Amino acid sequence: MSAALAGLQSFFVYFGTALGLVGLYLVVYSVATAHNEFALIRQNVVSAALALGLSLIGFALPLSTAITRAQSVLDCFIWGVVAIAVQVLVYWLVRLAVPRLSERIAAGELSAALFLGAASLAAGVINAASMT
Repeated sequence: MSAALAGLQSFFVYFGTALGLVGLYLVVYSVATAHNEFALIRQNVVSAALALGLSLIGFALPLSTAITRAQSVLDCFIWGVVAIAVQVLVYWLVRLAVPRLSERIAAGELSAALFLGAASLAAGVINAASMT
C-alpha cells in the first residue's frame, strides 16, 4: 500500500465522525432555538440561513481543531460535543442580549441574525483556540 493511501482509513473514520457530529449539531441547535431554522430557510428567510450558516461555521472551526489534535476518535467526539454545547450557550446568551431574537430572525431581520452569527463565529474561533 502506498504512503498516500495509508491514511485513507483514518480520513474516512474522522470525516465520518465529523459528518455525524455536524448532523447532531444541526438537530440539537434547531431544537435549542426558539425558531425553526429549516422551515424558515425553506420559506427563503435569509436571516435564518445567515444565522444558522455562521453558527455552523462557528461549530466547524473547533471541530476541525478537535480532528487535528485528537488522540483518538473518542477524543474528537467528546470535543465535538463540547463545541455543540458552546454554540447552544452562545445562542442563549445572545438571546438574553437581544430581545425577541428568534422572532426577529423569523421576521427576516438581518441585524439580529448577523449579530447571532458573528457571536457564534467568534465563540467558535475562541473555542478552537482553547483546545490545547
